[in-house]
Amino acid sequence: MGLNETELKASLDALAAIDGNVAACLTRIGYPEPRGRDAGYETLLRTIIGQQVSVKAAAAIWARFADLVGDIQSPDALLALEETELRAAGLSGQKVKYVRDLAAHVASGALDLHALPEDDEEAIAKLVAVKGIGRWSAEVYLLFAEGRADVWPAGDLAIQVAAGEMVGHEGRPSEKQTRALAEGWRPHRGAAAILCWHHYNTRVM
Repeated sequence: MGLNETELKASLDALAAIDGNVAACLTRIGYPEPRGRDAGYETLLRTIIGQQVSVKAAAAIWARFADLVGDIQSPDALLALEETELRAAGLSGQKVKYVRDLAAHVASGALDLHALPEDDEEAIAKLVAVKGIGRWSAEVYLLFAEGRADVWPAGDLAIQVAAGEMVGHEGRPSEKQTRALAEGWRPHRGAAAILCWHHYNTRVM
């Protein structure tokens, strides 16, 4: 699971003590709620299936997919299915390739989701080796499923907007600029990311 309430508050308090912009943001909108997901194979399957579709559509496809697979925790159960069966459950041809590649990585032991490298960049490299898992998906997984305290999904649009507004950046910073502006927030960038999402969802337009 992700950072718990105590961990999140402690990290944000540490950031507020060294950065007045963070302190001002917390005063204005308050502390965000913790966000978490279960670590493991099922969460990454859900991530792939939810890509580029609405929340409602993703839920409907997932229900059919999970019913078809049966033992959703077993990559072998998924690999035993034909592409036509998976397509009938609502997966695009591309997503069929993605979920099968994830299942193959897990089944072979090439990806052990319960023993990812402790180094964040090494863990990201392991995850993005799977087709359909990009850097953003890997970072969000590590933050929400493993509670890694210093993960910073700088490619996220909402984080770019909110971080830029928080520090008074003119316009939305690029991914590279967003990474650079958070360097001073190490080793608490995961909490900063959660604060940015909170800021983005509550800011006054």
